[in-house]
Amino acid sequence: MAAGCVSSVRLQIRNVTRSSVLATEAAVADTSAARCVGLLRHDSLPPGQGLWIVPSEGIHTFGMKFTIDVAFLDRKKRVLKIRHRMGPRRLSFCLRAHSVLELPAGTLAATATERGDQLEFEQLSTE
Repeated sequence: MAAGCVSSVRLQIRNVTRSSVLATEAAVADTSAARCVGLLRHDSLPPGQGLWIVPSEGIHTFGMKFTIDVAFLDRKKRVLKIRHRMGPRRLSFCLRAHSVLELPAGTLAATATERGDQLEFEQLSTE
């Protein structure tokens, strides 16, 4: 994923409840500028990639060129709400969420991720 405004930190994200990997290399949008831009400058989100937007209670896909899966997470990284295949020009919110994980469309179904699942974030080595 192109760096743009996102942090240089990269994460592997696992669903420990389902023993599955959601992203092998997710970027982190943890500044105001990065949260505003998100995936808007991208043409696609390849398998294995993702974007963790923190903090965030809601997202929009106005200006996006592709469909994504969305998971709203609490502070403990537990899934509160899921939005499968969210297309362009849409809004989605979860007022109890602390952060949002954006993934390639179909990832949540393929990993059987559901509300209540516990996710684990591991920072990848920068070497």
